[in-house]
Amino acid sequence: MMTSNLLRGGRATFSGHSKMDENAVRELLDRLLAPWVRSLDLVPVSIGDDSVTLRLPFSGEFRHSGGVICGQVFTAAADTAMVVAISAALGEFRPMTTVSLNTNFMRPVRKGDVLVTARVLRMGRNLVFGEVELFDEDGKMAVHATSTYALTS
Repeated sequence: MMTSNLLRGGRATFSGHSKMDENAVRELLDRLLAPWVRSLDLVPVSIGDDSVTLRLPFSGEFRHSGGVICGQVFTAAADTAMVVAISAALGEFRPMTTVSLNTNFMRPVRKGDVLVTARVLRMGRNLVFGEVELFDEDGKMAVHATSTYALTS
């Protein structure tokens, strides 16, 4: 199954059409994220013209007292993946801010890496609408988010 290979750290794939490659994504993640978000250690898996998949490696430190990964981790990963997807669609990073991020937690995740796939649904002059899906190690959707971003320059 492709999903489990990617969750185990399989080789990243990048669209021939995208203006961003793995190094550009890594540099974007390293340069723009707050230190606590960088500690999530998001890894580029694939990037297309208007989408990105990142792998969120499991860490026991992400769990809250109930033994499941806390929602703040998934929300930060979703927000970050969407910034990368928008940057891919633009061909570069441009300053932006999150206007809204509606997150639905569909199933608990107790262990294992999580794949985070973000897609640009509509790119306007000033607003960008997107969708993010997070899949657990069994390939089941655990989180679904919709988002709106304002391009600020």
